[in-house]
Amino acid sequence: MSGSTMRALIYEGPQTMMMREVPVPEPESDEVIIRVKCAGICGSELSGYLGHNSLRKPPLIMGHEFSGDIAGTGSGASRFKPGDRVTVNPLVTCGVCRYCTTGSAQLCAKRSLLGAHRPGAFAAYTSVPERNVYLLEDHVSFDEGAFAEPFAVAVHICRLLKLDPADRLLIVGAGPIGLFTLQAAQVYGLKNIVVSDINTERLEIVKALGGIAAVGSGDQLEGSFDAAVDAVGMEATRTQCMELVRPGGSAVFSGLHQADSKLPVNAAIRNEIRMIGAFSNTPVDFETALQWISEGRVNLLPWTVHAPLEEGGACFEKLISNPGKVAKIMLKM
Repeated sequence: MSGSTMRALIYEGPQTMMMREVPVPEPESDEVIIRVKCAGICGSELSGYLGHNSLRKPPLIMGHEFSGDIAGTGSGASRFKPGDRVTVNPLVTCGVCRYCTTGSAQLCAKRSLLGAHRPGAFAAYTSVPERNVYLLEDHVSFDEGAFAEPFAVAVHICRLLKLDPADRLLIVGAGPIGLFTLQAAQVYGLKNIVVSDINTERLEIVKALGGIAAVGSGDQLEGSFDAAVDAVGMEATRTQCMELVRPGGSAVFSGLHQADSKLPVNAAIRNEIRMIGAFSNTPVDFETALQWISEGRVNLLPWTVHAPLEEGGACFEKLISNPGKVAKIMLKM
């Protein structure tokens, strides 16, 4: 493929996405080239599209939730052969620092994210370090393979919370991460899970998945939850989590919508509320997510829609303005 070109969706500035002809990437010795089959749009990419995310600087090929098949390999890559169906952990780390060798690779100082620090998957092909690539079992679809990364984020959130089956859990935000966290918590055995959102159509998905839907803050009582997850990232939603967990409870902050928030820290001190930041996922979380997907423990396929890559800009606009009863939009090559 040396010297050939491909079509790619390029982020060129706030609310500007254009299809362009760009060179097909050449793999480094330890990399593989993946022919992208489908790539999901992530909430962090929506903030990047609006110009609110400092990680994503134009011009950029976004896209980090994806699957495809092996199109080529570097001279030092030997685990995969052309045609193998794969998914990718898009967080590239050094592999040798203390964080990487002790199970916390997501905190590696040299980390880089496909679709942010390096070209991503909103293109016909993308190059990826071989160590970040995972084989898909035959019965796992490309869509399900693309779910692995966002579901791994949810697995990471639940692992940080050290959930007990008897816990009462609040999830603020019924977007993909909130919905995946609902499903991951259900794998942990939780039955009493409230998901709040202002999008009533997405709350219908919550009900279909067996969660308890609440519009906004609903009529939930202060201190009525053992744990809370903010999957939005606004001052109001972070504060909501803080106010609704019980003394000694935990609040996980995952959403990245606002960089700064005023929070009731004195109340957290007096009530010994644990505030935990959750970023991305560990390799173990990713492997767990892929295993649970393979075992049929997670399913957002009924609320997943597809669109050609060429309509990517319009899909971003839809997700920002009115996603409706849609959990995930997959762009198809």
